[in-house]
Amino acid sequence: MKKYISTIFFLSCIAMANAQYNPLYKKIPNYMDAPDEESSAVDGVLRISKVSIPGYMFFSAGTDVLKPCVVICPGGGYRILASEHEGTDVAKYFNSIGMHALVLKYRIPSDEHQADKKIAPLQDAQRAVQLVREHAKDWKVDPNKVGIMGFSAGGHLASSLAVHYDDIKIKENRKISVRPDFQILGYPVISFSKFSHVGSRKNLLGKDSTESMMNYFSNEMHVNSNTPIAFLVHAKDDKVVPIENSHVYVDALKSNGVEAELFVYETGGHGFGMINKTSPESWINAMKAWLQKNKIIQ
Repeated sequence: MKKYISTIFFLSCIAMANAQYNPLYKKIPNYMDAPDEESSAVDGVLRISKVSIPGYMFFSAGTDVLKPCVVICPGGGYRILASEHEGTDVAKYFNSIGMHALVLKYRIPSDEHQADKKIAPLQDAQRAVQLVREHAKDWKVDPNKVGIMGFSAGGHLASSLAVHYDDIKIKENRKISVRPDFQILGYPVISFSKFSHVGSRKNLLGKDSTESMMNYFSNEMHVNSNTPIAFLVHAKDDKVVPIENSHVYVDALKSNGVEAELFVYETGGHGFGMINKTSPESWINAMKAWLQKNKIIQ
């Protein structure tokens, strides 16, 4: 029976990996023509690697009235995308509480595929939020309730958009705002200068790990009063991305008068996704209450 269940799990993961992603752009910006080496593998979780052609999957809440939407950025250290337990599974949960969701398959930084690899993921996040608003009428999305969410390095990408939304990196419709209305961050990488996750920094910046670029991508340094409201979750014993990342970001948000809430686990480590098996407490229930408190959902 165990073998049967694991086989079914493996096949379902492969099916999800091969699921159809829609093109994010008509013409990919900052793109260098090179062989597409994207691949997927299952090693406890579904991992997509070497993404050079970005895409998205839209998960509709199935409603005739306008509903909020969240763009989800899976984690993976800017090396892979943990696209199921930090992506599609999360999207299905949001559907269950009456929210649309878009899972973003953003580009993995690559000198072979991008002229400037350090901005490629941010370009994709900007385009994803813009795309949701472009399709707001067709997709039944409330354009004033479009958020960004990310886990680990995906949390770094989400918070990068939340603080750099006015530094437009794409040439698409400039009349449509790429600013998220809210942000949800799971055990996020925030700082590249303090408490840095070295792997994420090296994979994104490479040889451009100058003080200037590390400061640009240290998102706690760029919070202002117009930064979107935020909900974060982190475990104290996270040895991959120290909880100080979340603390400095929340402190910066609150000092600028931005509503922010941090849900802290005593244990759980890194990468637990929606369910921290070490605790009976549910961070997603707390997140739902936060969404209700801020009138994003009823």
